Amino acid sequence: MALELEKLWDFDQPAGSEQRFRAALRDAAGDDVLILRTQIARTFSLRGMFAEAHAELDAIASGLDSAGPEARTRALLERGRTLRSAKQPERARPLFEEAFTIADGAGLEALAADALHMLPLVESALEAQIAGTERLPAYARAARSERARSWEAPALNNLGVFLNDAGRHTEALAAFEQALAVRERLGAIGPIRIARWMIAHTQRRLGCIDEALRIQQALEADFAAAGEVDPYVFEELALLHEARGDTSESARYRAKEQAARAAPPGA
Repeated sequence: MALELEKLWDFDQPAGSEQRFRAALRDAAGDDVLILRTQIARTFSLRGMFAEAHAELDAIASGLDSAGPEARTRALLERGRTLRSAKQPERARPLFEEAFTIADGAGLEALAADALHMLPLVESALEAQIAGTERLPAYARAARSERARSWEAPALNNLGVFLNDAGRHTEALAAFEQALAVRERLGAIGPIRIARWMIAHTQRRLGCIDEALRIQQALEADFAAAGEVDPYVFEELALLHEARGDTSESARYRAKEQAARAAPPGA
C-alpha cells in the first residue's frame, strides 16, 4: 500500500506528527522507510531542531544511492528546507533545483511543484523571487496530477505578494484575481476569503478605495454570519475609512482590530 503522508501530517503539531511517522516505520520496508524518515526530519526542522533534522537525513544518506526517485526527491526537499529555515538559502537552492529535476523526470508532478514552490523562497532579490514564482502556475496548470494542480492558487497568491512588494500593484491584482477564480472552482471557503482579502488589499494600494471597501465590508459580514472575526479585515477597514477621511470609523475599526488580536484563540 502506498504511503499516505498527508494523513500522518499535522503541520501545527510537528511533535505529534513525528510520533505517527515513527509508528508507521514499524511496518515499513524499502523506500518507505527512507521516505518516512525524511518526514521525521521535517518535523525537527519545523521545531527549529536543525541539528536533529540533519542527523536524520545523514542517517539515510547511504540508502539513497539505490533508492527510487521519490525517496531521493524528498530527502533533497527536506535537506533544502532545513537549510533555508536555518538561514542558509544559498546552500538550499541547488538542492531544490536537483529535487525538481529528479521529480519532473520521474513524473512525480506534485513533488516537482513543491520544489518549484521552494525555489523563489531562497532568492534574496525580489525580481528573482517574481521570476521563480512565475514558473509554478504554468507547471501546475499543465500537470495531470490533481495534487500538482492544487499548487496553482498558492503560487498565484505568492506571485501577487511579490509583485505588490515590488510596487507592481496592477500585475499583483491580476494574479490575485486569477487565484480567486481557481479558489472558487475548488470551493473551500477559507482560501476564497483570503483571495478576496488580497484583491481588496491590492485595490486599496492602487487607490481604488470604494471597490476595496465593498469587498472588506462583505468579508466582515461573512465572518460575522459564521460567528467569527478577522483582525486583518478590521485593519483594512480602518485604513480604508482613514483614506476616505472618516476618522471616527477608522478609530472604531482599529479598536475592533486590537480586540480581535487580543482575544484568546477560539474565543
